[in-house]
Amino acid sequence: MKIYDAIIVGGGAAGCVAAGYAAQNGKKILILERNKRPARKILVTGKGRCNVTNNCEPEEFFRHVRSNPRFLYSALSRFSPKHTMELFENLGVPLKTERGRRVFPVSDRALDIADALQVFIKNKNIEVVQGRAKNLVFEDGVLKGVLTEEGEFFRAQKVVISTGGLSYSATGSSGDGYKLAAQAGHKIIPTRASLVGIHTAENLSDASGLSLKNVTLRLYDAKKKKPIYEELGEMLITHDGISGPLVLSASSFMSTEPESYRIELDLKPGLSTEELDARILRDFSEKKNRDFINSLDELLPRSFIPYVVERSKIAPETKVHQITKAQRLELVSAIKSFGIKPVALGDIEGAVITAGGVSVKEVDPKTMESKLIPGLYFAGEVLDLDAETGGYNLQIAFATGYAAGMAI
Repeated sequence: MKIYDAIIVGGGAAGCVAAGYAAQNGKKILILERNKRPARKILVTGKGRCNVTNNCEPEEFFRHVRSNPRFLYSALSRFSPKHTMELFENLGVPLKTERGRRVFPVSDRALDIADALQVFIKNKNIEVVQGRAKNLVFEDGVLKGVLTEEGEFFRAQKVVISTGGLSYSATGSSGDGYKLAAQAGHKIIPTRASLVGIHTAENLSDASGLSLKNVTLRLYDAKKKKPIYEELGEMLITHDGISGPLVLSASSFMSTEPESYRIELDLKPGLSTEELDARILRDFSEKKNRDFINSLDELLPRSFIPYVVERSKIAPETKVHQITKAQRLELVSAIKSFGIKPVALGDIEGAVITAGGVSVKEVDPKTMESKLIPGLYFAGEVLDLDAETGGYNLQIAFATGYAAGMAI
């Protein structure tokens, strides 16, 4: 039986960082990972490009954290987005900052980030074993190690649970960490999908695959007049609803009752109502004898035009020169306030992250150590922490992983 200073259960983003920094300070570390190689989930992040972090100051960062931002104050002050960028650039991965301060590898290859994490844990007195943790082992109430499904017992007085959430189960995220935490007596906040596509009442399938760029999405709670989320960016029309960065972030503001919300799209946010009307009037003056349905191809994506025409209440075959000012204003309204009714969120398997998890009230925010069980630590998505899209969630994984690794 081998004895380690600490066992890291789960070799994802948080686990690799925890292991690397613990080992860098002379500790003998074991990473227990279900997959053949660590950091597998990294490969599917950012559509295969990996949005590593968000190039912002911690004060701005907290505004984008949906659950328990205060818990992260200490961890993010010690390992900020700048520290993450320095880590990967020192590991030989050049980075770039794109719109919304989103940070990607210059290569646009998530594999480069995964490989860099492999380099980070290599040759640091870290052993990586493929296996699945079944139980935490206690002797006289004291944490002594981990027992695997295969019946192997690995001994250590410190264990970090960094197994991720429930989304993308093919990458190894199947909720094992919640079970291990519950064994230790920790409260698990009910889990749900976050950063996920939205199923809509409207059938927009004829435009499936269309990317709407530079649009503004506003999310309203039926009980409130002001939008609870409003952002300019990109979204995607799918066969059963909507997805893409704007939609994923909006979904994190929605409860388990999506039908109590409504969405409005401004398809031309760069133009005021008056400016858009003037633009339409100019277009119409050049296409006086066309049918209305064939007059908007310079203004809107072709596959989305029929939906806007329907909302304008103008008959598609109406000649442009017959359209009245009142009808034109209806068209402006349809473009500036295109309403969409959510009916359901996508399932947790396809969610970018899992909301809910180990209650942070039972975890020390400086060290990520359990307040219930000495020597037990948590890092990453297994905790009840989640944020909007934009690199925030990976940064949470890196920061909490660093806190746990340094505490060890």
